[in-house]
Amino acid sequence: MIPRYTRPEMGRIWTEENQYRKWLDVEIAVAEMEAARGLIPKSAARDIRRRGRFSVSRIHAIEARTKHDVIAFATNVAQHVGPSGRYLHFGLTSSDVVDTANALRVMEASRILEKDLKDLLAVLRRRAMEFKHTAMIGRTHGIHAEPTTFGLKLAIWYDEIRRHTERFGLACEQMRVGKISGAVGTSAHLDPAIEEAVCRRLGLKVAPVSSQIIQRDRYAFYMTTLAVMAASLEKFALEIRHLQRTEVREAEEFFSEGQKGSSAMPHKRNPITCEQICGLARVIRGHAGASLENVALWHERDISHSSVERIILPDSTILLDYMLAKTTALIGRLFVYPERMKRNLALTRGLVFSGELLLALTEKGVARETAYAWVQRHALRVWGNESLDFETVLLNDPDIRKHLRPAEVRRLFDVKRPLRNVDRIFKRVFGK
Repeated sequence: MIPRYTRPEMGRIWTEENQYRKWLDVEIAVAEMEAARGLIPKSAARDIRRRGRFSVSRIHAIEARTKHDVIAFATNVAQHVGPSGRYLHFGLTSSDVVDTANALRVMEASRILEKDLKDLLAVLRRRAMEFKHTAMIGRTHGIHAEPTTFGLKLAIWYDEIRRHTERFGLACEQMRVGKISGAVGTSAHLDPAIEEAVCRRLGLKVAPVSSQIIQRDRYAFYMTTLAVMAASLEKFALEIRHLQRTEVREAEEFFSEGQKGSSAMPHKRNPITCEQICGLARVIRGHAGASLENVALWHERDISHSSVERIILPDSTILLDYMLAKTTALIGRLFVYPERMKRNLALTRGLVFSGELLLALTEKGVARETAYAWVQRHALRVWGNESLDFETVLLNDPDIRKHLRPAEVRRLFDVKRPLRNVDRIFKRVFGK
């Protein structure tokens, strides 16, 4: 069953109808290559192409008796082809068809995901530029650290998605392989030249060597790549959830007219999209684990991987398509509150500039440990007393005044100082 949130283009790829269509594409390509080499009559290949069709319901009826989906499929197609149907599936084993067709469907799904990644990159770039110099507090361990900008946060995400795009390209290429090498991969019944010609016709590469199946490390690499992408989307969503917390409220999901956040509390504006993304990432990670379990099979092949892949390939590509679209919309329409960021930046009354002071004292010749002790002494006082201001306390310290003039201390509390290299960092990420 295709989940209700599946986007139509992706959903069509994983229908039974498209599965059998891809199986038929493989069978037709094989028949035509065999006819070109005189293994079967050319008329048979023509009949298979012209008359080859199937009925999903009829395949189900035949499978109920044979307990074998590929046999049921081939039987149904042969019924439509007529006498030439005896040449259908000539020299093939089931996995020749299934694995080669899997590659075709994964390629279709991957093209959609590649577009999704491009869309997300475009939105991240646009919003990173929009908030390039929007100062906010950076947090480490959840605690206020030093100033950063919201644009830098988005630039980090952009660079991360760009890396995913590169990795995904490699994973797709490793999945873009077919095999027509028979029951244990020895090409016992069909010349390797036919395998090469079929794969070329279908837009695939040939697996250089195979058993009965395409080796499942390729699938595991693809699936774990999807899982790492999902993990990054979860990371972005989790950050927005933190920024949307009432006591932080520096950014917030778009909230549409008529939307409701709670059945009991009319005031609620909950980060539901972010929470969906975080939850679905767990599903894709679980599927990645299942793909790793599929790598080790008995000898040249058993069937334990097959039932798993019927779930994890559609589910993971469908979910990631949904998550990428949701993340793109989330970031594209995100409410951002610069004034709230400014207020939170000042929340600790200047403590976030302690590192600037430490370095300034060190540059003036104070031993680093001594400078650290002076700065920390006052930082702890201000931390525990909301009536104190860090800059004022420092200006009244005789030890610090011996080394830094009041104007020098005040300059250290200018937020532009720690953010002076933002433009250079953006140039490294986005280029000129």
